[in-house]
Amino acid sequence: MITSANYKSPIGNIFLKADEVGLTELRFDLQEYTNYENNTKFEPLLERTNIHLIQSKLWLDIYFSGHEPSFFPDLHLIGTPFQIEVWKLVQKIPYGSTTSYSNIAQEIAKFKGIKNMAAQAVGYAVGLNNISIIIPCHRVIGKNGKLTGYSGGIEKKKYLLNLEKSVIT
Repeated sequence: MITSANYKSPIGNIFLKADEVGLTELRFDLQEYTNYENNTKFEPLLERTNIHLIQSKLWLDIYFSGHEPSFFPDLHLIGTPFQIEVWKLVQKIPYGSTTSYSNIAQEIAKFKGIKNMAAQAVGYAVGLNNISIIIPCHRVIGKNGKLTGYSGGIEKKKYLLNLEKSVIT
């Protein structure tokens, strides 16, 4: 059964969705988002709860209090094998740190034993991350240290990095 909830954060409303496996979606502002894989709109569901939503809200409470949560809620990553690989690497970016799309691409290339991987492919996969903040795509920045696109908007990205006291330019 798919369940959903809203969470009021310091930077706006957050929409959460989970199934029996784990959290499947964490997005800002209940905006209409397009799933570019199949060109459909994400629709909010009636609010219900489950253990994964309770865990996720607790994680967000700790995070927005300015502390690094000591646990992760159960996640159900839905995407291609490449996207899931990228998201798992993004989830490993330490709290308060940043990395670039090209660094992630180099890490994937090294792991796969290939000469290189396009940073643009990584950027596309990062952009399709459905579980914002917990899979901290806000910690991924441009190679030159500049802040780049973020589905919640650059101002939210700046807020999250400042909350973690990451160095931003």
